Order: sequence, then C-alpha cells, then structure tokens
Amino acid sequence: MPETQPTKPVYKRILVKLSGEALLGDQTFGIDSKVLAAWAKDLRAVVDSGIQLAIVIGGGNIFRGVMSTTRRMTRAHGDYMGMLATMINAMALQDALEQLELQTRLLSSIKMEEIAESFIRRRAIRHLEKDRIVIFGGGTGNPYFTTDTAAALRALEIDADVFIKATRVDGIYSADPEVHDQVEHFAEIAGNEVIRRGLRVMDKTAFTLCEESKMPIIVCNMNEPGNLRRIVFGEKVGSHVHWD
Repeated sequence: MPETQPTKPVYKRILVKLSGEALLGDQTFGIDSKVLAAWAKDLRAVVDSGIQLAIVIGGGNIFRGVMSTTRRMTRAHGDYMGMLATMINAMALQDALEQLELQTRLLSSIKMEEIAESFIRRRAIRHLEKDRIVIFGGGTGNPYFTTDTAAALRALEIDADVFIKATRVDGIYSADPEVHDQVEHFAEIAGNEVIRRGLRVMDKTAFTLCEESKMPIIVCNMNEPGNLRRIVFGEKVGSHVHWD
C-alpha cells in the first residue's frame, strides 16, 4: 500500500536559512525580483498552514560585488560589511512578504533602530507566538561567524523543531553537484556520517551547535516551488540529517 501522507503539519515552529546567493537568479549581482517574489509565495504557503516561521538570510548576492575590495581588509571589518549585506536582503524579503499582507518583524543583531528591532530572545518567541514571521538579520552580530552559525544559534534559541537550510541544490551530495557530474545524493544521513565523510553541509561551528542539541537538519532546494510546504507536511524532500 502507498504511504499515507500527513494531513496536517508535522512541525509547529521552524527556522529556514535562505541562501543569499540563491537570490541572484540569473544575475551576477543583486536581487532577482522574480526569485524574491517566488520565495515570498512559498513562505506564505507555509505560514498559511499554521506554522510559526523564523528566517535567517545570507548576504552572498550583495557581498559578492564587493569581495575584491575586501581582500586587503581585516577579516573583522569585512565580516561586518557582510552583516550589513544580510540586512539588505532581510529588508527586501520583509517587503515582499508584507506585500502579500503577512505580518513580519525584522530583528537585527546590530542596533539599527530606524529599520529593525534589536534581537531579544523572548521578544522573538513572542512574535512567533503571535503568528508573525520573524526575520533575523545581521548574523550573530560578531565577526568570524557565518550566517549558517547565526541560523543554527537562532534555531536553538527559539526552540525550533527543525532547521531547514534552503539553497540552490536539492540536498546533500558527496561532492558539489554544480561542479561535478558523478555525485551521490543522500536522502537521509546520520550527522556522524556527515562528519566522517567531510561533507559540506554547513560550517563546522553551525553543525556542532546542531549536533550538541540534536537539532534535525533538512537541506533542500528553495527554488523548487512548494518544497517548504512539502517538508512541513512530512514529505521526504531534499536531505535529512539525523542524530540517531
């Protein structure tokens, strides 16, 4: 008999880490408005399903354009510039979601009172309980940490049920599928196997945070319409990392 799919969401609260570079679309720099609109539509479908949604977004699409300038800068200075890039993307996503009449709150790790609330854990949770979409910008607020680490940290702080990393590829592979032809896809994989094989799911700090708290991780392709909704309804999409 075919497997029966759940008729209601299997998660209550999720954190989605969105790739900044995926916002490029077919461009080499900046934000593709079509990609942004498609993301907003998919995120709305998740919220309409009764899910409490938090988001962290990277800044690769913005920061890529100034990387050549930052090569001679100190690491800390360049990282702060990257944090500002995440705020640009976060504001763009906030506007796209609000144009769909969704309630959002943008929380920043760096004080920007005119455009965002300062991050306070209890405030973020309260917004989620009121069914507002919470967007976390500014990374961790500290240099030397990636937005993957910021996403893992926020997922743990808000007691998310799952950490979904939404990228340009449909899961975890034995090698970069955008570079190599002969690659193996892992629909499910144990966290210690990811470590043993040296697979690049996210940076080591982020992965260790998830490992210590046994936070489930799902890696999926954000540019495949409906993927997020399929995940919250229990369908096997992308790659699932477990800690059994």
